[in-house]
Amino acid sequence: MKIRFNQKRGLFLSLFLAFILLIVMIGVCAARASDTEIYKNLKLFNEVLNMVEKNYVEEIDATAVIQGAIQGMIKSLDPHSAFMTAEQYRDLQADTKGTFSGLGIVITMQDDILTVVAPIEDKPAFVAGVKAGDKIIKINGETTKDFTIMDAVHKLRGEKGTTVTITVTREGEEAPISFDIVRDTIEIKSVKHAMYSRNIGYIRISNFQETTADELVAALAKIRSGAVPLKGLVLDLRNNPGGLLGQSVEVSDVFLKSGVIVSSKGRTKSSARISEARDDGMEPECPMVVLINGGTASAAEIVSGALRDNKRAILLGTQTFGKGSVQTIVPLNDGSALKLTIAKYYTPNGESIQAKGVAPDIVVEYVKPVADTKDKPRQIREKDLEGHIEGEKGEGDGIDEKTGREMADLKKDNQLKSAIDLLRTWEVFKKM
Repeated sequence: MKIRFNQKRGLFLSLFLAFILLIVMIGVCAARASDTEIYKNLKLFNEVLNMVEKNYVEEIDATAVIQGAIQGMIKSLDPHSAFMTAEQYRDLQADTKGTFSGLGIVITMQDDILTVVAPIEDKPAFVAGVKAGDKIIKINGETTKDFTIMDAVHKLRGEKGTTVTITVTREGEEAPISFDIVRDTIEIKSVKHAMYSRNIGYIRISNFQETTADELVAALAKIRSGAVPLKGLVLDLRNNPGGLLGQSVEVSDVFLKSGVIVSSKGRTKSSARISEARDDGMEPECPMVVLINGGTASAAEIVSGALRDNKRAILLGTQTFGKGSVQTIVPLNDGSALKLTIAKYYTPNGESIQAKGVAPDIVVEYVKPVADTKDKPRQIREKDLEGHIEGEKGEGDGIDEKTGREMADLKKDNQLKSAIDLLRTWEVFKKM
């Protein structure tokens, strides 16, 4: 209901001042001014309220005005801090549970433009062709200029079966591209696994949610249960946008017997933490390669840095995204919440990856596979010659259905192939 400010101005000004005091008390203002400067700026805010009260052309929705002021204040800090309404806060909670209805897309603000960090594998946005790095300039025809992250999330979410149109600009494309995407229930299983060459394990982590570490332990158990000893392990963190910090620590601990995993430093003592690995006797000891790229962000970068700095794995791929800040969620009394950046995190070697990313040990750019055509020449082999002499059959001869699928996977993914080739030759080079 709309009301005039001159009726409720005192109440809402008090609420706003209380919010300012909350920010100051928890010590998370981006650049705290002196007491004199704070008082001066609050006085300025009061003058603006007076001007609005006396001169604005229409009656004011007081709640919208106050929330807009709060959102503007938090937006001025950094792209990852945000004020969330009660509805937006519920959306965020649904994300970490692993079930929600939407497009399956992770976004951030980059240079004040809504940017895709990564589409989640096999989900509507991914299937439609949305790619990491796409700049979202419109949602359902509405410009995203001045949108916050939470504004965009609210617009992109919706009931299963409904359609949302997003328009993006993409590097290398002259004109904007539009996608009509049907929303679906996004139930994210964050860990997938497979085996290559009978003794090289593959684990893909797509994001970090509440169940990720447990899923990883279960996947490792299945991989290690085979008759053939594990000779190598590929951990695929490409296009992993991150998620829960605690889960990234637990995932790193699965592979490390000791050493620092990550540390964080902020303005308050409570934000300074050091997480260390513990030896539970279950850590795999085979060589590891971690796949990373520009869509590897946040919690995924923590795992990459921890395994690299502790000399547990080789990183292969391209430079990561570079999100090295820690956010905390502060629930507020009316059901809304404040998402606030409180610290920067550092790899075990003391390196901040903020706006820089984690560099791979071996740079391998992804090469888009060339589509097969009917006219493509095929290499002729002895077995293709009419009347050829049959070879002797033995273990591993021929290509069964599973091996055929593996070859197809590696043909489409040169980075994965490079990782597996490296692990295959690991033992050879150790003997030299």
